[in-house]
Amino acid sequence: MAPDSAGTVGKALELLTCLGSFPHGASASQLAQRVDYPFSTVYRLLNTLVSTGYASFDPETKHYRLGLRVFQLSHQVANARGLNGLALPVLESLTATTGESSLLSVLDGERHLTVHKVDGPQFRITTDPGDHGPLHTTALGKALVAFSPRDQRERLISTLELAPQTPRSITDRDAFRAEIDWVAERGWATQDEENDVGMAALAVPVMTPGGRLLAALAVAAPVFRRTALELEEFLPALREAAHELGLQLPGP
Repeated sequence: MAPDSAGTVGKALELLTCLGSFPHGASASQLAQRVDYPFSTVYRLLNTLVSTGYASFDPETKHYRLGLRVFQLSHQVANARGLNGLALPVLESLTATTGESSLLSVLDGERHLTVHKVDGPQFRITTDPGDHGPLHTTALGKALVAFSPRDQRERLISTLELAPQTPRSITDRDAFRAEIDWVAERGWATQDEENDVGMAALAVPVMTPGGRLLAALAVAAPVFRRTALELEEFLPALREAAHELGLQLPGP
C-alpha cells in the first residue's frame, strides 16, 4: 500500500473512532475540529464512510453517526470470541444471583472496553457495550491492569494518565501502584465512587486455565443499594462466574 493510501486509511479509521464518541451524531465541522484535519478532508472521508455503510447521514440534522456496517462487524467479533452466546448466559445468571448489574470488559490499549452487561432488576447502569472506561478509576480497569502480563502491567502503571473522574479518584502514581499490587495480591478490585459518584463495583479477572488474562468481570450497584464493602458478599459468585467464562471463552 502506498504511503498516501496508508495515511488516508489511518485518517478514516481515526475519524470513525471519533464518530463513535458522538452517540447522537455530529456535524462534519464538529468532527473536523475534534480530529484536527482540514474540513475538506473530513468531508471527503465522511462521504466514503457513508457510501460503504460505516457511517450514516441525517439530511435534516446534518449529523453523521456510526453505520450498521460497524454494528455488523462488532457482532461478528463478539461471536468469534464467544462474547455473545457463551458470555451472556453467565452474566445473566450472575445478575440473577446477586440482584445487581454484571459487566464484562476487555483491555483495549490504555482503556477498558465493555463488551457485555446485564442490568440489575432494580437499577440500570449507564455503561453500555462498546463504551470505554479508564483503567485507574474502575474496578474492571484495575483488575485488567493487575493481571496483565508483567511487562504490560508495568507499562500501564508507569504511563497511564491518572486524570481524576471524581474527588475519590486515584491520581498519584505511587498510590496507583500500591493499589494494583493490592489487587494482584488479594485477587479482586473495588471501585468506591472513584469513577462515578454514587456507584460501587467489585471485579475479578477472567483467566484461561493456563493463567492468561482474557477479560474482567464485575458486579456494580449504586451505593444506596450496596457499598463497595457490601458487594464483597458476592465475591464467591463472581469468582465462580469468572472461572466458568475462563473455561468457555476462546483466547484472544
